[in-house]
Amino acid sequence: MARISRIFDLLNNYKENFPGTETALAGKVGGKWITYTLEEYIKNVNALSKGMLAMGVKKDDKIATIINNCPEWNFFDMALMQIGAIQVPIYPTISESNYAYILREAEVKYIIVSNIEIYKRIENILPGIPSLKKVFSIEKNGDLSHWTEILTLGKGDNSGEMDKIKSGILTDDIATIIYTSGTTGNPKGVMLTHGNFIHNFQAAADILSINPVKKALSFLPLCHVYERMVNYMYQQMGVSIYYCDSIDKLRDFIKEVKPEMFGAVPRVIEKTYDKLVRTGRGLKGIKKQLFFWALHLAHRFEFDGANGPIYQIQYKIAEKLVFNKWRQAFGGKLDVIISGGATLNPRLARTFWAAKIKIMEGYGLTETSPVIAVSNFKKGGVKFGTVGPVLPCAEVKLADDGEILTKGPCLMKGYYSQPELTNEVIDDEGWFHTGDIGEFVDEKYLRITDRKKEIFKTSGGKYIAPQVVENKFKESPFIENIMVVGENKQYIAALIVPNFEHVESWCGVKGYNYSGPNKAIEDDIIIKRIQREVDSINNELDRIEQVKKFKLLPGIFSVEAGELSPTLKLRRKIIAEKYKNLIDEIYS
Repeated sequence: MARISRIFDLLNNYKENFPGTETALAGKVGGKWITYTLEEYIKNVNALSKGMLAMGVKKDDKIATIINNCPEWNFFDMALMQIGAIQVPIYPTISESNYAYILREAEVKYIIVSNIEIYKRIENILPGIPSLKKVFSIEKNGDLSHWTEILTLGKGDNSGEMDKIKSGILTDDIATIIYTSGTTGNPKGVMLTHGNFIHNFQAAADILSINPVKKALSFLPLCHVYERMVNYMYQQMGVSIYYCDSIDKLRDFIKEVKPEMFGAVPRVIEKTYDKLVRTGRGLKGIKKQLFFWALHLAHRFEFDGANGPIYQIQYKIAEKLVFNKWRQAFGGKLDVIISGGATLNPRLARTFWAAKIKIMEGYGLTETSPVIAVSNFKKGGVKFGTVGPVLPCAEVKLADDGEILTKGPCLMKGYYSQPELTNEVIDDEGWFHTGDIGEFVDEKYLRITDRKKEIFKTSGGKYIAPQVVENKFKESPFIENIMVVGENKQYIAALIVPNFEHVESWCGVKGYNYSGPNKAIEDDIIIKRIQREVDSINNELDRIEQVKKFKLLPGIFSVEAGELSPTLKLRRKIIAEKYKNLIDEIYS
């Protein structure tokens, strides 16, 4: 295998080891798939590199990309790194003030956007970015310069200059600055080197070397470190990558592409599971009974026949009659889902494994590029309820309070222009303080229990880990999302977003009129039904963790409203502030 010491060396590795790959990258434009061979991929990358040199882009210049998932993302990613420029990928959904802060702090020279809609989100702030020279668009629009203009500039014969710069780029050079969203204050620019990523994706690539796949679907934002690292891992292993530019299209794309693998966050897996359960509830008679019999078997799934011979006989029947139909809903070829970004409910992992869809749960942060621990296909490489063993490229220890500390070659260089913030999270011995609380299971598997900053104390002095409680409640088909509250209060309460599709389905079965979310949250019958769910789940919790009161919300938490991070984690302070009156009403 070709030596990879800079990320763009992946292209030579791909060429050397997977020369017969017909499709390296694919994206859908105007309802039609546009595919790129490896040769076309490399040709576009080199042309972009030369074009940007012709535009005056120099080593360490910052180029911002606000691009939905598409092959062009890869073209720019590799092209920028080949000439030593630094990509600053930005989420399309952040606030105008955060856009302004990032573009100013990074002194961005050029911006590449997906389309005119994204451009409109930043248009007002561009006059305040003195370093900015021009904006290019991936989609054609008369108001913006098209990205192919850079390709045209790159047709000149300046390969010698590109090759000279390329040969001088070092493993320890900065490849990208990724701004973390954060829940308070300004975003922080995480400086990641070529070496950071390479150590990470090569260590994680064991997942694919033991269990190879040929086709992957990519729908999580490539501007997020998690999907980006997985993308590099795919390229190292010669996997064809098909892009879905919106999570709303995911179901259709899965059926069309028939992927063998994709990366997901737990919320996506939860919603997929909920959809599966709703399908079962819509069945009649023996089919419905069979479905839920199989589902309950799946909830108990264990490896290596640990449930005994009777279970194994039942499992084989369920596999033939039910589980194989579940796989067809995922295109029929889905083999592996990598789950990261938040804690996955073990019941969901068991269900997918029972259906022969292997969920490999992992854990990491932007600052660790990103994976610290992940499940694998070696014997004993998966334990439900954990994020698997620590990667060989990471050292991990637990502080006295349970905080996860890590160091190693995947750890960031620091926060851009913020040495004081870097010193706050990396101590004198080089340990990065993750802010996550964890524990080791069987001295091998890492389990994440909560965020250090999110753990709170009731007025009775009892500590509450909110994620643990919330994950339990989200097992209910009636609950779409939930945030527990109760800091310095006598008891725990919650804001609950009902699963309105399920509520409507339940109303239909009961012959009860459903009049939409706004009326549903004030309907006594629906409130009492959700109260029964809360009471039932409370019985599985310690007394101090039980939700004594709740309020229903008519709309889902969203990234656009600032209530969720881009990886769909709750932004607690923002939600608490937005619904302060409701929370006060609970405790009045």
